[in-house]
Amino acid sequence: MTGMIRSRIPVLLLALLPIGAGIAAIAQRADISGDSAATRAALNKALQDAREAEARGKKLEAEAALATEAAEKTAREAAALAARIQQAEAGIAAAEARIGLIDEQRQQLNRRLSARREPLVRLTGALQKLARRPLALSALKPGSVRETVYLRAVLESTIPQIRQRTAALRAEIDRGRALEEEAQQALVVLEKSESELAQRRTRLASVETQQRLVSRQTGGEADRENERALALAEEARDLDALVEQLDEAGSLRAELASLSGPIMRPAQPGSAQAVVADPSPTPTASRPRSGFQLPVTGRTIAGFGEAGEGGVRNNGITLSPRDGAQIVAPAEGRVAFAGPYRGYDRIVILEHEGGWTSLVTGLARTDVAVGDDLVAGSPLGVAGTGSPVVTLELRRGGKPVNPLEYLR
Repeated sequence: MTGMIRSRIPVLLLALLPIGAGIAAIAQRADISGDSAATRAALNKALQDAREAEARGKKLEAEAALATEAAEKTAREAAALAARIQQAEAGIAAAEARIGLIDEQRQQLNRRLSARREPLVRLTGALQKLARRPLALSALKPGSVRETVYLRAVLESTIPQIRQRTAALRAEIDRGRALEEEAQQALVVLEKSESELAQRRTRLASVETQQRLVSRQTGGEADRENERALALAEEARDLDALVEQLDEAGSLRAELASLSGPIMRPAQPGSAQAVVADPSPTPTASRPRSGFQLPVTGRTIAGFGEAGEGGVRNNGITLSPRDGAQIVAPAEGRVAFAGPYRGYDRIVILEHEGGWTSLVTGLARTDVAVGDDLVAGSPLGVAGTGSPVVTLELRRGGKPVNPLEYLR
């Protein structure tokens, strides 16, 4: 009988062990906290962002392979790398969210085990004490035979209950081990995504260096345009005024570009007839051919029209990306301004066809210059660190519109 009791003790002691201690360390490594609903929503969004970025990357890689001009090929390769960087960033966010969910399940499991721990400790202690009592010594005491028979009868009815309870505990312990394995797998995915992110950033830096070397050949005109843009930024009373002035400059440039060239003097001026050219068609307000996309992946913290500090309405959509996140062009267009602007870190303003203008704020570094022609998804720069904030504003004919209504 004592041998039978000893065989039950290790099972009970196993039920008292804390489950998933390694998961807590992994969750701390990923720096995840929050409730289940928010973490699951973050996981689903990260997975969606990763799929969309992967699709953009494949599309741009195919376009780069078909491009014949070196400049276009390099531009699309850079945009493809930027999309792949955003895919890796989304993969990191998904792995961190998955680890967070596993850690929450581990905490719930430990709470259930803790509720059963105290009675199991008392029962285990009593059984251990009984197991250490020699049967021969019990026979020398008066009434010990009767007590032994009574104890055996009690144990015969108790052992099935112990088996039933420990079976449920063993199942939960197995679940804890499974959670440990899931967390380890998620950590492997996280480390792989971080490694891919570092490699892709290195490759993008190399491609951007090639682009800058090519642009130096036509750098004189670009420098003059950049100086004019900086001068406008100094004169503008606020960001809205700067965008408006750049819109006017862009409209004037478009009108000049649409003018017909000089007409050759006819051989017989007296017989010449006046030709009235048809006016240039008014640009349509349709979105650019490539459509619009968000410049960065991240959590939305302020929507279009929401009141901010001081009651000022938000003219765009504000996102909270991860530190150093890749920021890309929301659509193909021309850089009208790129650089620091008071109160907004660094900003980029793009002119698009059809009278559209986009504004991206919150960049810690800009990788484009005034006058650059960009394809959709071209890298603009990176976000800062320490809870960065990135805002996208769209203007149609100079008036702010809700970006979410025009995303492809």
